[in-house]
Amino acid sequence: MRWNAACVPDISLTFDNGPEPGVTPHVLDVLARRAIPATFFVVGAKLARPGARALAQRAAEEGHAIGNHTLTHGTPLGELGDEAAVREEIEATQRLIGDLAHPDRLFRPFGGGGHLDERVLSPTAVEVLVAGGYTCVTWNAVPRDWERPRRWPEIAVCQCRAADPAVLVLHDLPTGAMDHLERFLDLAAQDGARFVRGFPDTCVPIRRGRIAGSLDGIVAPAPDP
Repeated sequence: MRWNAACVPDISLTFDNGPEPGVTPHVLDVLARRAIPATFFVVGAKLARPGARALAQRAAEEGHAIGNHTLTHGTPLGELGDEAAVREEIEATQRLIGDLAHPDRLFRPFGGGGHLDERVLSPTAVEVLVAGGYTCVTWNAVPRDWERPRRWPEIAVCQCRAADPAVLVLHDLPTGAMDHLERFLDLAAQDGARFVRGFPDTCVPIRRGRIAGSLDGIVAPAPDP
C-alpha cells in the first residue's frame, strides 16, 4: 500500500484511556525509539491508581503532552444531565494531572465510541472549558483499534491520508492493538508521513479558553428551563 506521494500527511498522534501499566510502557518505548511525539489523554480514575502517575510522569519527561480525558470515561458529557457531575468529570481530572498538564490545558471529550456528535459536549462543559482556559481537542481519524486489534494499522493509514492533517485516536488499552503500533508507524514512514506536535484548527473548537471554531453538532441542546 502506498499513499499518493504528492500528499504527504501530517499526523498528530494521540492515545486515549490510559495510563495502563501493561501497555503504556510499550507505547512509550516504541515512540522513544523513533523519536515520535504524542499526546496522552488520560482518564482521571486510572491516573489515581497505584503506579499510574509514574507512567504519565515518564511520558511527560520524554516530551509527550498529557491531556484530560474525563474522570470516569463513563457517560459522554452531552448525555450527562447532572451539571455538577459534568464539572467534576473535567475539573477533578485536571487536579489529578496537576503539574503534568500541558500549558494549554488539553481536554479531549468522550465520544462514546469515537462519535463526533451532540454526545460530545454539554453547554455546562463548554462553560467549564472556556472559564478554565482549556483547549478542547477532537479528532478526524479513528480506526477503532479496540475493535480491530490486528487490522487497525491499514485502516489508520487510509484515514490519515484522507484527513490530512490528521488527528489520530489510538488507545493504550490491553486489547493487543498496540502490539501492532510499529507496523502502523512503518506503513506511515514508507510514504514520508510527518508526526507533528499540535493540532489543526479544524479539530480545536476551543483553544485556551476561547471559542476558536464551530461547536455546531458537538454540543447537546441546552435543557428546557
